[in-house]
Amino acid sequence: MHVLIGLVAFAVLLLLAGAWYQHAEAIREARRFPAPGRLLDIEGTPLHINVQGDGSPPVVFEAGIAATSLSWQLVQPEVARLTQTASYDRAALGWSAAARKPRDIWQVVEELRRLLDCAGVASPRILAGHSYGGLVVRAYAARYPTEVAGLVLVDPVSASEWSDPPSSSSRILKLGVRLSRRGALLARVGVPRIALRLLVGGARKLPKWIARATSGPGAGLIDRVVGQVQKLPRELQPVIQSHWCNPKCYLGMARYLEALPESAAAVTRAGDAVLRGIPLIVLSSANASAVERAEHEMLARSSQGCFEIVSGSGHWIQIDRPDAVVRAIGEAVSRWRSLKSPSTNS
Repeated sequence: MHVLIGLVAFAVLLLLAGAWYQHAEAIREARRFPAPGRLLDIEGTPLHINVQGDGSPPVVFEAGIAATSLSWQLVQPEVARLTQTASYDRAALGWSAAARKPRDIWQVVEELRRLLDCAGVASPRILAGHSYGGLVVRAYAARYPTEVAGLVLVDPVSASEWSDPPSSSSRILKLGVRLSRRGALLARVGVPRIALRLLVGGARKLPKWIARATSGPGAGLIDRVVGQVQKLPRELQPVIQSHWCNPKCYLGMARYLEALPESAAAVTRAGDAVLRGIPLIVLSSANASAVERAEHEMLARSSQGCFEIVSGSGHWIQIDRPDAVVRAIGEAVSRWRSLKSPSTNS
């Protein structure tokens, strides 16, 4: 009995120490990694937006479901040489505050629109969306077609697949939600922070043991995400590490994942007829699934847009092949400018 009480007391002390460590480090990192852009209040939720460059049409970057403005850091500075650009963090991710409202696709669209208006990013805008971000920009175009100068879809998720996901995809989705909620609990007592710090410091066995113990069958999924993050510039990695030590980000990811099927269904119901009047470029990764590839090609055909399979790329084309994304966005900008050129209209 005394041994059991001692073990419980030790566990409580360990949790308290972890919570104190998490709190102290979060305060320190808030000073060390300030937001590169501005925080603007959108319906009571401060959202982060980073505007670079000048010119029209502006290009707006929409990240993947658990990604932030930092996922565009190999692309945005290059495009900013050509025109105005804006990347941002959706509510609960990156430097933005926790989400107050449901994470359905139309709420995300409305928050983005208000954020762009408040930041002075004029319309019409070219919207570049990666993965889940492709759903967001398609929904934006469906609701506000006159505000969209063009779309660049970077390996977008399949709306048809995720609106009614097969059992295998449903299992992956449920696993992602479960891992995200578990991650939020662990982050409150500093577990991800400790594991990442050990990993960065050169340790391998203990961080991997922690990942297996806390993530179970999801450890391989986490390894793949970490592998992509490591392709970003070295100076950005501590910032991303800091974000993923914050419980807010894990809870946000869980809410976006939970809303994914309904969000995909909403985009499917809205239809893509409006895209026929909007310049569209679809970039498909070299390892896209057959279902994804078919939808990518269908989107391009239905709008008389351009479709390209980007060789040497995985799902994160903007990290594996940023040159291809910059080129596609540059083409969309040129198309819009040529359409608006006085000589063309004369």
